[in-house]
Amino acid sequence: MDEATFQEDRSGQEVPQEASEAGTRPIIELIDVSRIYPNGESVVRALDRVSLAIQPGEFVAIMGQSGSGKSTLMNIVGCLDRPSSGTYRVDGVDVSALDADALAGLRCSTFGFVFQRYNLLPSLTAAENVEIPAIYAGAPYEERFERSHLLLERLGLGERTEHRPGQLSGGQQQRVSIARALMNAAPVILADEPTGALDTRSGEDVLALLKELNREGHTVILITHDPDVADHARRIVRFQDGCIVADERRMPEPTRPALPATRAPRRHGLARFLPDLAEAVRMAFASMHSSVFRTALTLLGIVIGVASVITMLAVGDGGKAQVLERIAQIGTNLLIVRPGAPGIRSSGDNATLLPEDAEALKAIPGISAVAPERTGRYTLRFGAEDYYTSVTGTSADYLAARDWPIARGVMFTEEDVRAYAPVIVLGQTVATNLFGDDEAVGHYVLVKNVPYEVIGVLSARGANAFGQDQDDAALIPASTGFVRVFGRRFLNSITVKVENADDIPAVEQEVTRLLTQRHQTQDFQVRNTSQFLETATETQNTLTLVLGCVAAISLLVAGIGVMNIMLVSVTERTREIGIRMATGARMSNIMLQFNTEALVVCSVGGIAGVALGIGTALGLEAMGVSIALSLMPPLLAFGCAFLTGLVFGYLPARKAAGLDPVVALAYE
Repeated sequence: MDEATFQEDRSGQEVPQEASEAGTRPIIELIDVSRIYPNGESVVRALDRVSLAIQPGEFVAIMGQSGSGKSTLMNIVGCLDRPSSGTYRVDGVDVSALDADALAGLRCSTFGFVFQRYNLLPSLTAAENVEIPAIYAGAPYEERFERSHLLLERLGLGERTEHRPGQLSGGQQQRVSIARALMNAAPVILADEPTGALDTRSGEDVLALLKELNREGHTVILITHDPDVADHARRIVRFQDGCIVADERRMPEPTRPALPATRAPRRHGLARFLPDLAEAVRMAFASMHSSVFRTALTLLGIVIGVASVITMLAVGDGGKAQVLERIAQIGTNLLIVRPGAPGIRSSGDNATLLPEDAEALKAIPGISAVAPERTGRYTLRFGAEDYYTSVTGTSADYLAARDWPIARGVMFTEEDVRAYAPVIVLGQTVATNLFGDDEAVGHYVLVKNVPYEVIGVLSARGANAFGQDQDDAALIPASTGFVRVFGRRFLNSITVKVENADDIPAVEQEVTRLLTQRHQTQDFQVRNTSQFLETATETQNTLTLVLGCVAAISLLVAGIGVMNIMLVSVTERTREIGIRMATGARMSNIMLQFNTEALVVCSVGGIAGVALGIGTALGLEAMGVSIALSLMPPLLAFGCAFLTGLVFGYLPARKAAGLDPVVALAYE
């Protein structure tokens, strides 16, 4: 394969070879470079005023025993570490003036690393490992794919592109590492003990490959402690105690054009962010797949939290809708007049409301029906059947005021009221308990041993807003009730139906004025059903809010779990982060990757939670629980899950992005 094939920058423009041939400027230049590490009260000089210049196209072996400073030199040369003092230039650029992202860009475009322990990512295939530097260089997927496969084919791994590192031998893994170093056509290859973990045959193959790359124009810097390995280089620099003790040129360097640094595309804004985001999402799914059990546990918390929010809100909204529906059945344009002064709770036995008050209210404009009510609980008997129920004495306007139709038979009339007629209208529950499936109309029931003819059966209404069975009732003329049932002639309440709901305030004011005038004091209370509606709505909204908060707490706990898992993941993947940084990942790339992983986990969990929440709500509905599903709760729950990933993924992502490349690569 001709390496020149890949000497185009990512924008597709050819890089002129003449630009890199001009002059004799070293590609690597160190001037009085020292690297000092604190060690308690003293310091360790890993490098001590080292000066070294390496020309483009050289094959240099940095040789020395363990602790001599050669690995520290490689870290500084590869821009993984910074010198404590001195000057370091890469192709004339002083790296001391570069920030972390600029150093990452320099590593991406100039250096290819070959490590002793290969440093391949176990969750990726061979081809995907090779592609990593090109991802951070901004190369399109098609170009990366073709390039990685061509490099692996060249290195004899064409049939192993889809194998993971665990499926490859040591020599094969090192070839993948070399292919990764070549991915961006980096002009400088830094090989740190590349044969240290290989057998003799594989080691010879790797050294032969490095020599071949050098012949093609790559500058090769080989770190080794083995003299036999160092003998393959044309120049040997010996280190001892952080100092260069010998610099031997064993053979002249052949004249060849040096390779230029790879140029990354100049992308900004969405043109840069969207491809990076797509890669981060892809890597997030790969990371999730590599640790399925941990991912499942993390997802479980999000799923339960989201499902709880949806289910709780569905139940709360369902209960609210049910209560409001029951209040609406009563009517929202009603006034209820009860005995007792305002602010004083009355038992209903206060004799301040009289039937004449109800008659007087009929004269107020805007009122369509007035129903006086006196209620008590009594036993009704039919044959051998007894049933204890609520008996209400009222007028013929009762059904009109309550919007309650007759199912069978008729309602008693005003003529029946004036005639003290012994007639009765039964609710569905009473009729069923006394007559079963038989027809009740036309039969007689006993109330306090007085026979009443059943002339009608009310339609079913179900429970009211307070859960009471509205069908457990019987109606008789108020006049008949006062004489034969209740005894005393006063009312428990008066129900007033207003023709137009907009007139309720005016009518309420007039009712209050008229009754106050009649009683010479305000010994009554006037409430309208819209107030009941507002109270019930506020109560149900509070209940729904409480349920939602309880569910939100579970989502918060799940978010903390996500952060904890991600922090553990950062610790476990410290070496991976170091590898990515060494191959050109900027802080923003690492931040984006780990934030995206948290977002993907929470988004997948959110989608699953939405499905589970809706399924649970529908299951509860099938069991008879009143629910109300709408679009807002699932959107809210998913949005909260997404926000959870964004918020709780930030700290782990920031921790990952802030790692020192050298420390991360050395992490065990």
